[in-house]
Amino acid sequence: MLPVDEIRLNFNPASLVVLNVVLGFLMFGIALDTRVADFKRVLRMPGAMAVGIAAQFIVLPAVTFVLTLLLQPGPSIALGMILVACCPPGNVSNILTHRAGGNVALSVSMTAISNALAIVLMPLNFAFWGGMHPTAAPLLRSIALDPLEMAGHIVAIIGIPFVLGILCAEKLPRLTQRVNKPVRILSFVCLIGFIIGAVAGNWRYFLDYVGLVLLAVALHDALAFGTGYACARLSGLPDYDRRAVSIEVGIRNAGLGLVLIFSFFGGLGGMAVVAGVWGFWDIIAGLALAGWWGRRPAAVPPADGAREQRA
Repeated sequence: MLPVDEIRLNFNPASLVVLNVVLGFLMFGIALDTRVADFKRVLRMPGAMAVGIAAQFIVLPAVTFVLTLLLQPGPSIALGMILVACCPPGNVSNILTHRAGGNVALSVSMTAISNALAIVLMPLNFAFWGGMHPTAAPLLRSIALDPLEMAGHIVAIIGIPFVLGILCAEKLPRLTQRVNKPVRILSFVCLIGFIIGAVAGNWRYFLDYVGLVLLAVALHDALAFGTGYACARLSGLPDYDRRAVSIEVGIRNAGLGLVLIFSFFGGLGGMAVVAGVWGFWDIIAGLALAGWWGRRPAAVPPADGAREQRA
């Protein structure tokens, strides 16, 4: 069995183009559930928003970096963990927050702001933490990743669909209301289908190497949820907000990570296996956490209880 850092997973170029389209469609679906008012709402909850954004883009990548130093996985596995930590959340976080009885308004706003910020912060974060890693940095240098090229790719599959979705939501509200839910469901199902396809097309590699990454992914995912909750609690946010922040930080868009791995890293073994396993484990863990919280209602502050909550 080859070392995980030496294998390349197979994903033909035509399928990759379709996956990019599906991911853009997913981001369009997220934006359909976003309004300009969601960005304005940030002004009414600046503390909770600042905590959530900092936890996602500062604390989680740093915690992930430390975890890779402690676990000492293969360089490509470490890079995969860092890349996943730098990904923005997906709209499944809004659904899970609703199920958990958390602040959905905060969740929706955080998803919108985080995806907008990720266009710039994701490639910078990945280049910074990956470049500092003692074993992964040489591998990253050998790939000669250009953060500007990655940023351009992220603009194409996140930024443009996101802007188009918001414009559609603002200018065509009736049409948006009719197609919003079907688009979200279809795009999410398609994304899961392509993750399954990526795994199925490389099943032998996943069977051979899943044991190397499963513990790391499980610990990493638990730390991601815990990081969000701890940051929110240390900042004095109420339980209602803590649940939203925890889920927003814990749920990462592994589909975006998978696209970038096949586009820029040639399907590098450890990275692809980490993103593929994370895509399934993250949803399972998120559903379990949301279900547990859902049976323990959080106290809703009066000002928040009057707000419209979209899920």
